[in-house]
Amino acid sequence: MSSLTVRAQELRKIIKSHKRWDAIFGLLGLLSMSLAILTLVALFSQMIIDGAPRLSLDFFTSFPSRRAGQAGILSAWVGSFLVMLVTALFAIPVGIASAIYLEEYARKNWFTDIIEINISNLAGVPSIVYGLLALGLFVYAFGLGQSILSAGLTLGLLILPIIIVTTREALRSIPQVIREGAYACGATKWQVVSDHLLPYSTPGILTGVIIGLSRAIGETAPIITIGALTFIAFLPPVPFVEGAGLLDWLFSPFTVMPIQIFNWTSRPNPEFQVNAAAASLVLVVLTLGMNALAIWLRYRLRKNIKW
Repeated sequence: MSSLTVRAQELRKIIKSHKRWDAIFGLLGLLSMSLAILTLVALFSQMIIDGAPRLSLDFFTSFPSRRAGQAGILSAWVGSFLVMLVTALFAIPVGIASAIYLEEYARKNWFTDIIEINISNLAGVPSIVYGLLALGLFVYAFGLGQSILSAGLTLGLLILPIIIVTTREALRSIPQVIREGAYACGATKWQVVSDHLLPYSTPGILTGVIIGLSRAIGETAPIITIGALTFIAFLPPVPFVEGAGLLDWLFSPFTVMPIQIFNWTSRPNPEFQVNAAAASLVLVVLTLGMNALAIWLRYRLRKNIKW
């Protein structure tokens, strides 16, 4: 037997061995994924079984109560909506503007490198750290108190790195020839950004924004840290009603869906556990809906883009 034949047989054995390990690794990966999916399905199914019968119009229009059968999530979902409104109004323009500046305007030097590294690191900082920062900065230093405005700014800081990073990645995905072509036609830098880069990067930007907001709506630790109420049986003042000013609702005490769920799960009465399951189901459906909206918007907008 020639050395060439021996070498060919050895190569076949090596390839066969590698294929065997590839199959084993693929099987382990499939089992791990199946275990994770089955666990998620089991938890979600149990939540639907426990919480779905409790969902009704009264559940959405009633205030929390010491009686489980009469308790609802009115103040919680209104508070969540108002907090997310403040979060979006703060984080979206600041995040997108910061990303545009860093990607298109800022000079590439050691200072911007430090900023970029810190932004990437901030995206992984635990949310409780943002809560402690907001407690000292917004609640005490700025005197905003335990209000909707403090909560919105806190969650805005939390998702700001996510929006900046995703916006920069969306801008980087645009071919350089589009910038060069616009500059060749005499466009200014702002015209290039506003007329070309932002329209083309909108799908990626919206995806990052919605994913960031869907994370913020489920956060509990920073909201508890700044003093969100666990039980609240009133709504923030409506502007221009009963002498309320335009912005009085910003400084109103509040609660949010995660806090309400936490309050109910900490009670020993099994009926409150059913309420918690129902509220959790609402929150999960809302989060999944926001992520589905991000996927749909990205698909629709990318479909309409013509390079």
